[in-house]
Amino acid sequence: MIRDREALSSDVTDIVARLKSLSAAEDFFETLGVSYEPKVLDVSRLHIMKRMGQYLAEEGISDHSARAAVARARDALERAYADFATSSPLSRRVFRVLQQHDPTRTAAPGQTFVPLESVLKSVGSDK
Repeated sequence: MIRDREALSSDVTDIVARLKSLSAAEDFFETLGVSYEPKVLDVSRLHIMKRMGQYLAEEGISDHSARAAVARARDALERAYADFATSSPLSRRVFRVLQQHDPTRTAAPGQTFVPLESVLKSVGSDK
């Protein structure tokens, strides 16, 4: 059940503490009054929450009034959700492991992948 945005803004005095106490992605959406499709959230919940955290880290909300902090947190969640509502987690690559294995990126020096079969071929040719 999504709460009225005005009621949320007036009854939240410390949104940072409140968000830190939440554990499920659905709780964030309900607390901030943001609607979502369960299918999108089921597929991308960790990615959405990570992206929301990135947006909040860029903007910072702890130095604002309660009303402004709620608005910024809501905006960050809406933006994060929108990022994954229309594209896959693989295309956004918010987690480091996905960034490191991006097939469109060239390997960093010293981190080039060498297939095992090519190593075995070179060992077998020494005989």
